[in-house]
Amino acid sequence: MIFTAGDLRHLVIRETLNYLNEWSMAAENLLMGTAAHESGLGGWHEGRRVGLFHITPIMHRAVWDKYLIHHPELASDIRGIAGQHSFLKDPHGELVTNLKYATAIAWMIYRRAEQPLPNPANLSALATYWHRHFRPRVEGTARDFITSYQLLIRDEKLVAA
Repeated sequence: MIFTAGDLRHLVIRETLNYLNEWSMAAENLLMGTAAHESGLGGWHEGRRVGLFHITPIMHRAVWDKYLIHHPELASDIRGIAGQHSFLKDPHGELVTNLKYATAIAWMIYRRAEQPLPNPANLSALATYWHRHFRPRVEGTARDFITSYQLLIRDEKLVAA
């Protein structure tokens, strides 16, 4: 089975955001671009970064220990996405094997910034938002994000709503 960018958008990212009652076109486009840039829509491991969004164990723990601890209902919803036994044995492994869980954690990385999302059709603004809130201290530029989006999600137009 081939997993397309459209499959990722509709079956994983949109469904996860809807499940969390967090869907917006800006959030969906931002997560699509993040997956495209971080992993090329499928590079699951690069050093300590794992999964579709290349989330590090430190980022993963910070979401739980510094953000979700203050949002217990949201934490419960996200914990419900994770595999019951696999999460307990290897929580970081869920970032690789469970696309909806990885999407939820990636969204929490953005959500904890508590900044308004940019216009969903403004790729440059989405790229700046990614750089500011997802990878502020790592190599990579907003231009790299834009290039990844355009190359890997080329069969879709940037959807505004």
